[in-house]
Amino acid sequence: MDLSTHPSRFELYRRALCLAYQSLGVVYGDLSTSPIYVYKSTFSGSLRLYEDDLEIFGVLSLVFWTLTLIPLCKYIIFVISADDKGEGGTFALYSLLCRFSKMGLFYPSQMGHAHPSFYESGTSKKETKCSLAIKEFFEKHRYSRVVLLLVVLLGTSMVIGDGILTPTMSVLSAVSGLKIKIPHLNEYCTVSVACVILLVIFSLQKYGTSRVGFLFAPILVAWLFCVGGVGLYNIIHWNPGVIRAVSPYYAYKFFKVTGKVGWHSLGGIVLCITGAEAMFADLGHFSQLSLRIAFAGFVYPCLVLAYMGEAAYLSEHREDLQSSFYKAIPEPIFWPIFVIATLATVVASQAIISATFSIISQCRALKCFPRVRIVHTSDDIYGRIYIPEANWTLMVLCLAVVLGFRDTDKIGNAYGLAVISVMFVTTCLMFLIIVTVWRRNVVVAIIFVLAFGSIELFYMSACLAKIHQGGWVPLVSSFVILCLMSVWKYGTVKKLAFEHQNKVSLERFFTLGPSLGVLRVPGIGLIYSNVTSGVPPMFAHFVTNFPAFHQVLIFVTIETLLVPTVPVNERLEIGGVGPQELRILRCTVRYGYKDIRDTYDFESKLIEEVVEFLQRKANDGEAPTPSPPLNHMTNGDRVSEGGGIALGRRTRRVRFRDPEPNGDVEKLMEARKAGVAYMIGNTCVVAREESSYIKKIAINLIYRFLRQNCRRPAVALGIPHTSLIEVGMVYYI
Repeated sequence: MDLSTHPSRFELYRRALCLAYQSLGVVYGDLSTSPIYVYKSTFSGSLRLYEDDLEIFGVLSLVFWTLTLIPLCKYIIFVISADDKGEGGTFALYSLLCRFSKMGLFYPSQMGHAHPSFYESGTSKKETKCSLAIKEFFEKHRYSRVVLLLVVLLGTSMVIGDGILTPTMSVLSAVSGLKIKIPHLNEYCTVSVACVILLVIFSLQKYGTSRVGFLFAPILVAWLFCVGGVGLYNIIHWNPGVIRAVSPYYAYKFFKVTGKVGWHSLGGIVLCITGAEAMFADLGHFSQLSLRIAFAGFVYPCLVLAYMGEAAYLSEHREDLQSSFYKAIPEPIFWPIFVIATLATVVASQAIISATFSIISQCRALKCFPRVRIVHTSDDIYGRIYIPEANWTLMVLCLAVVLGFRDTDKIGNAYGLAVISVMFVTTCLMFLIIVTVWRRNVVVAIIFVLAFGSIELFYMSACLAKIHQGGWVPLVSSFVILCLMSVWKYGTVKKLAFEHQNKVSLERFFTLGPSLGVLRVPGIGLIYSNVTSGVPPMFAHFVTNFPAFHQVLIFVTIETLLVPTVPVNERLEIGGVGPQELRILRCTVRYGYKDIRDTYDFESKLIEEVVEFLQRKANDGEAPTPSPPLNHMTNGDRVSEGGGIALGRRTRRVRFRDPEPNGDVEKLMEARKAGVAYMIGNTCVVAREESSYIKKIAINLIYRFLRQNCRRPAVALGIPHTSLIEVGMVYYI
């Protein structure tokens, strides 16, 4: 037995236990507060209690097996294993699919210029026939890739919709406990208290959760101990026979007796798994082992005891059907548990709000969401961000839902549909992951979809039947968000396509010199564009109308790759453009969709990388053949982007010794002293006259409105206003 492995193994488990404790305050807030409203929502319709305990045992059996099959089996065992280099969530699955096959709709130039390590396979399993067939289908049919992206955006929009419904449902349900001790309290008082709590929650978002984050886990631990302990007390005190409900026979008998009424009640039972998707979405902050330990070892047992205890109490107190959770709490500890419940709902609300910020940030990075302001609220904790526009929009919508419905039953109908829709999207994406990424037999994927997808569709059908009772809220909100994201993505793709189609080749650009008399002015010019080769149309338009540019010219292209993070040492790639004496370079900056973009120190880092590039070039002693100045080049000369003059199809290179080995570096530093100017396009995107009516509405109305009301590109890139040059240009797409 090798004892040398004991310290590392001990450290692994110690770290896993520490992360498991921390995950309680971040991941499981929503899932842990579900007992407050599950039974109340389930029995709010036509389902009633009769002489025997059939309905109570049947509902408990459904809750138990739903908790066991969806969060425990589906997510804890299978889904969280489909991580994207440690990251989870809908975009992580999409990122995996795009890297392992050509299923993505990102611009194809990324694949050609991206570092190979970003897209490496990571699995040695042999491709199956079904895997190859699916990949070939997506590569051949573009509409399939469009549908896949729409499905991903639909799941994302439903998660954002959860950011509206989770705080309202949790806070309003917790506050409703006041009616137990103050029966004469009317509905407007509880709604007012809920609105005040929501105002406080959203108003404190700008300060971040770093300072109070250490309180979240203890609150959830205390809450779970309370509901688990109360549940155990109620089982022993009121009806120990409730344990028999773990048998699936009671679920079968429940549907056999209740029929359609029982099917309608599924809209309330599904609320027991709200927040299960957060286990996967927040995977990047923790680890698979820590989440499994926290849920299987603590959260799951406490929740099962809580639901069993409430069912045991209901079996002896049928008159307390609409307030069974708070009525089941023993009198001496009611107020402490009420306070802890309110704090727990605040933690649950905070978790979904933070998750919404994170999702919007990912969508924005992948150009699926308009540019918004992202504030990093913590220097130490990864992923703690604040988005003012999203925060205040969510607050207004939450208050509108509370004031509009004032009833947790209708909000629960909307909440259940949003939750189960996201889960079904994850199940569909997992089918592709199992076949194309894990390269398992298609039978395994089909079994996975049938086992979990059928359950989710069963619940979804019951939620859809309650559209007129509040279920329309997530459909409308997700549809609006989906349309906005789709239009923004469509307009952005068309804009990028226009730039790539209308870029000016280097040969053509260098031949403009003699006719325009281009002058070089002191300083460094950073030209921001989306073009990775050639000259962007915006800069060619500028030079044509104003024939002068800086002594040192650097074309800067920022790309977001379909990976969570890009190593810092691989983010910047510097290359020469044209003859060396022209001092024109190209810089490609690459980020992952979860990388923090440090815009304030970008200029210094860029200059450092350029200096290292020039020094390496001088030390290599190899350079292109000196060519005439820009305003002396002839139309017959063709300049290759890698350097040198290309005559016909051949590029001549010769060795030479630079009389000043660091001359290029010195001139670069002189140019920097003269000043750095940033040039960016201020484009107006317009649909062509012959375009369809739908395209004109999408581009000329919706996309233009979004561009005019989102953050300007220069502000999003952190470009100083005093050094900014904006070039106006109209893009007809």
